Amino acid sequence: MSQQLATTFLEMLNTHDPDLVDRLMGDSYVNHNAFVADGREANRRFWAGFFAALPDLHATLEDLVVSGDRVVARFTYQGTHTGELMGIPASGQPVTMTSIDIWRVEDGRFVEHWDELNLMQVFQQIGALPQLGASPVPHA
Repeated sequence: MSQQLATTFLEMLNTHDPDLVDRLMGDSYVNHNAFVADGREANRRFWAGFFAALPDLHATLEDLVVSGDRVVARFTYQGTHTGELMGIPASGQPVTMTSIDIWRVEDGRFVEHWDELNLMQVFQQIGALPQLGASPVPHA
């Protein structure tokens, strides 16, 4: 059952259907992510905005580990930044993002979530941050 939740999450990502949160998340879903509030509805809104920002998004499930009440998955996301993303205007740039997500499962649904994202690289890809080693002032 826990493995099926991860594949349903992948289905949500690749079909761009934020309403799949109804099948994934418990009523009192806790999200330990600074960008997304707790609860199913906050997550539905977040994913709808994410899919609007990257309308050609495709995700790949790279690894999946299920142990007790925990599901750990590593994903790669690819898409084109053609809509506002976390307040950053569309850049038209291709984006590759990776995540490691950890969920706690209770009563057949995700009820708690932690993640690690490569957001610095994402922000660099869309021009919101300079590339590492890039100097904002040309050297004389």
